[in-house]
Amino acid sequence: MEDENQKAFIYIVSDGTGETAAIMTRAAVVHYNKFDFHIVRHKNVRTESQVENAVNEAFKRGAIIIHTVVTPSLRNYLEEKASEKNVIQVDLLGPLLKSLDVFLNVENKEREAGKLRSVDETYFRRVEAIEFSVKHDDGKVSHDLDKADIILVGISRTSKTPLSLFLGYKGWRVANIPLVKGTPLPKELFEVDQRKIVGLTIDPSSLQRIRKNRLEKFGQDPGGEYARLDNIYDEIEYAKEIFNRQKRWPVFNVTDRALEETASEITRIVCQRMGIKNKNYVF
Repeated sequence: MEDENQKAFIYIVSDGTGETAAIMTRAAVVHYNKFDFHIVRHKNVRTESQVENAVNEAFKRGAIIIHTVVTPSLRNYLEEKASEKNVIQVDLLGPLLKSLDVFLNVENKEREAGKLRSVDETYFRRVEAIEFSVKHDDGKVSHDLDKADIILVGISRTSKTPLSLFLGYKGWRVANIPLVKGTPLPKELFEVDQRKIVGLTIDPSSLQRIRKNRLEKFGQDPGGEYARLDNIYDEIEYAKEIFNRQKRWPVFNVTDRALEETASEITRIVCQRMGIKNKNYVF
């Protein structure tokens, strides 16, 4: 190119977001600082018509096409159309997939378009759910309980926090609310969809053992009120009164149950109550 014409057009074509191709393209063009690059992204390209439109545009602009198209037939079509128009095209994904097929000794013809975006969305959804669960642990925040997928209610040491984090990792936004005698429950708890709420209870002797172990772990007196059996019976009775008044809250006894087992049962019940046939962010 002459100095008076420093523009260069790059067309990115992808059956996903095109972010992979965009990142690699930006990494490459920094080595050509005399040119003014214009990057045009065609994303979610799934049909031959879309491919043809992208190639025609690139031809008119005198552009190069850089693509990450997973579907073999669509990729071949793009290459053919680009060849017909004498448009230079660079396949970033095809050679890698072919090499992996050879390396793994497989023939993978059924590739799923947009798979990377799906994986990314799952990852970020999981991160968001974990952040929500941490933020809403132990009743710290109650003004947006309506955004929770599940709300756990129970007295101290009934696995509220471990369950919240475990379910958060599975993609569920979970809030948990402690039951403390003499402390009113947040009004928001009774304004949300009651089908999301689950009560947790535990056997008194098991709870005493758990609380004593916790106190000892932190160098505190295991014989204090927190781990005293009569106080524990009083707390469990108080929780039972709350649960009896809230008939719509299913109650799970977590005594000697694996975290995974309780979490699975909770999600099953919530899905059933909410009329959700396939909670597609549970993985």
